[in-house]
Amino acid sequence: MKTVTRLFLILTMFAATIFGQPSLGVPSPVLVFTGQESIEANNKQSLRYHFEIFNRDDFPEEMFAQASDLPPCGANKNSSRTWIDIYDSNGKRLNGFCAITDRAGLKDIWFATESGVVPPSWVYVELVDRRTNTKYKSNLAETTF
Repeated sequence: MKTVTRLFLILTMFAATIFGQPSLGVPSPVLVFTGQESIEANNKQSLRYHFEIFNRDDFPEEMFAQASDLPPCGANKNSSRTWIDIYDSNGKRLNGFCAITDRAGLKDIWFATESGVVPPSWVYVELVDRRTNTKYKSNLAETTF
């Protein structure tokens, strides 16, 4: 029985390496819709859709450290090691965050649409650890309660 368990573990680790799955010990993000708000930006009315990574405390704090040795995010030369991108269910990028410097910052991530524009029904996020070149993809989350 121990041999079967070891073999399973080895095959799982091999598959994770081959298929680019997150490393053991770092979970996939669990994305949860938390609400929406009306905002005005650039003289336009918009709706901002808010989400949180529910299991943010399970991510190592060092994933969000400033990483001045990695390429900058625009003019921000101290952007974080891990960037967060929000996508619709078809893979269209809706927004991104490159300056979240601790996992507490995963409590409020968002994207916006102009008022009157139908939002995507489902979205997901990818956390991209630029140091290890690893992507952590979340579940699909609805954009309404």
